[in-house]
This record gives sequence, structure tokens and C-alpha cells, in this order.
Amino acid sequence: MATRTYHQMCPVARALDVIGERWTLLVVRELLLGPKRFKELMARLPAMGTNRLSERLKALVAQGVVERSTLPAPADVAVYELTALGEGLRPIVLGLGAWGAELPFDERVDPASARAELIALALAGASRPEASAGLHETYEFHVGDEHFHIAVDDGEVVARSGAAPREPAVVLSCDLPTFAQLAWGALSPSHALRSGDARIAGKSTALTRAFRVLAAG
Repeated sequence: MATRTYHQMCPVARALDVIGERWTLLVVRELLLGPKRFKELMARLPAMGTNRLSERLKALVAQGVVERSTLPAPADVAVYELTALGEGLRPIVLGLGAWGAELPFDERVDPASARAELIALALAGASRPEASAGLHETYEFHVGDEHFHIAVDDGEVVARSGAAPREPAVVLSCDLPTFAQLAWGALSPSHALRSGDARIAGKSTALTRAFRVLAAG
């Protein structure tokens, strides 16, 4: 497929030459959560179709936004991940998300498409550095079938798919509605634990810290 271009001497137009095709930024969104196999991307973007996903990935690799690599043993599987150039899209994508949150509700939206890790991605990106200054810890979440973690490193807060790569300060298990209420501040961690809507492995004080960091947007 020929690459489309606006043929304009303008950085905005040049950026849209690379990421302006339908679905492209959603592929980038998924890779902001960490490396993904092709079938993992397909599972998260099923309406995209395999041919279109292949085309978008090929174009992003050609433009230096994404690279194909192999996870180390014992996984030893091929994945797609963002390059340093692609990682530069993080504030842009999260900024678009914040802007989109202000738009009127669209009844065509499928409620089943809601995902806890996308909530975490947005809130982690919006967290103020001072809210996590001096903190060096990881929080792991099991929300329904989703497993993801949030790494905090002295003001830098990043959400990633999968289990934490280091011992987490706390592991939270709950359903999506409970996580959403915790994330948006409609439910306190202590109340969620007392009611049995949430369960943890680790100290409740770490869970309170986690949502304090996420709420500091």
C-alpha cells in the first residue's frame, strides 16, 4: 500500500503523514503499555482486522516509530515495541486522551471496550511529579482478566501491561467497576477493602499511596 502524504512543508503535516492513518494511534496507545505480540494487539483491537494491523505495523516500523524484537528466554517470542522516537508520542497520545475526556458522551461507544489498564495509562500520564517524588515502588493490579502494573520512580509514573518486573509493594485484585471508582476517587481504598470489593497482597498503606499518586492529575 502506498504511503499517503500531505506534501506540505509543515511539521504537523509531516507527523500526520506518519501517524494520521485510522487505527495508527491506537496501535501506538497499546504499545505505550509495553511490547506486544501481534496476536495481543489483535485481541485488543479486534475490529481493526489482521491485514490493516499488518499494514500499520509495517508502516510504523519503516518510519522508525516501532521496532520488532524478540523477548529474552524463556519467552523467546517476537514482539513489537516503541522506539525512542515512538516513545516521544506518549505525551501527545495522553494529551489527546485528556482532550477526548472533555467531549460529550457518544452513544455509539461500546461499554464492553472499557479497560482498566487504559484508565491506569491515562492517570499515570497525568500524575504530577511532586505526588510521587522520592517514591521508588511498583503496584500490581488484577482487574478481572487484566493484569498490569504501575511503576513509580521519583516523579515518573508509568503504566505497563503484565506482572510487575520487580516485587510489588502491593497487589490489588478487584473488578472493573471497583477499580474505576478507586481510580476516579469515588471509592476509598479502605472502604473497598472493608466491603470485600477489593483484596490485596501487601500493606494497605501502599494501596493508599498508589491511588494518591494516580489521583494527582
